[in-house]
This record gives sequence, structure tokens and C-alpha cells, in this order.
Amino acid sequence: MHLTRLATRFMRWFSAHWLALANLATFLYVGVPTLAPILMKMNRPRAGRLLYTLFSPLCHQLPERSFFLFGPRAAYSYGELARFLQGDVPRRYLGDETLGYKIAICQRDVAIYAAMFAAGLAFSALRKRLKPLPLKAFLALLLPLAVDGTGQLLGLWVSSPLSRVITGGLFGIALVWLAYPHLERGMAEVHQAAEEIIASWAK
Repeated sequence: MHLTRLATRFMRWFSAHWLALANLATFLYVGVPTLAPILMKMNRPRAGRLLYTLFSPLCHQLPERSFFLFGPRAAYSYGELARFLQGDVPRRYLGDETLGYKIAICQRDVAIYAAMFAAGLAFSALRKRLKPLPLKAFLALLLPLAVDGTGQLLGLWVSSPLSRVITGGLFGIALVWLAYPHLERGMAEVHQAAEEIIASWAK
């Protein structure tokens, strides 16, 4: 009985704060990988490398598809990196004092989750009025990412930092616009049900 009441109270709290938690999660998914190059620049390589390792299962982290901090440029092509390194570019190349250090997730992931965070903040002001994005519109906004990513995978072209940011950003916004209104409605129902159950305990 105690566990049931605890679970009910948790669901009441979670359903009331789900949007803040979702926004915090997307912020951390962008913010924590950005700490990796900062730590490297601050001469904290063990902590920086730990973050690269933690995010390696979640992203390919290819240096030619990542943003760099503390260098002369924010991004480098594979050819530019190869000329600087005078050979093949290791997949796990982190950067150095000359070129800067890469963020621990790729450019497209940065764009996706930064857009989700920004869209989540916007949704907090529009949550009572915004309707879910129609599925056809969602697929239309997903299409540029699918085309850009598939073409690069097949070797038809090499996507640019700008194309990765645009396609990733469109997908992030579309995902929030599609999912969050449904989550808002569902969480409101969960919250109301939990409130009713908790109120019944006092009777």
C-alpha cells in the first residue's frame, strides 16, 4: 500500500513537471558534451576524455562532422584535418591546442537537441494553445534530414555543417511540435487521475 501511494504521488509530481524535465534533458544533452572541449582547454584531459567516452555510444563523433571550440574555425573538412595531421584522421581525434577541441557530439546532434530545447521553451508558453503538428507536415520536415543523411551515407555527396544544422534543427522542432502537445494532454489526464486518487485517501 505504501509503494502504491508513493508511486501515485510520484506520477502526480512527474505529470506536473514533465515539460521542465524534458527541457532539462535536452539542455544537458547539448550542454554536457560542450563541457568536453572546455575541460580539454582548461587542461583537464582526464575529465574531458571521460565525457568523450560517455557520449561515444550515442554519437559517431567524427571530427569532420563535429564543431570545434577554441580554434581558428568552428568546423573542418576531412581533407583539412588530414593535411594538418599529415595522414588519416582518427575517428576519435579530439583536437589540440592549434585546431581547438571538438564537442563530444556531432553537428547534426547539436542542432537536433538545441532545437528541441528551444522549441521546448517555446512550447512552455504555447502549451495550452498549440495543436500537434500533422503527421504529413512532420514527415515533410523530416525529409531534408533523411535525404541529406542518406546521400552522405551512400557516398553521393558530403553534407556541409550548414546542411547538418538546418536539417537537424528542422527535425528537432518538428519532433517537439508533434510529440509535446500529445504528451501535454496525456500528462494532464494522468495528473487529474492522480489528484483524484490522492483526494480519495482523505475520505
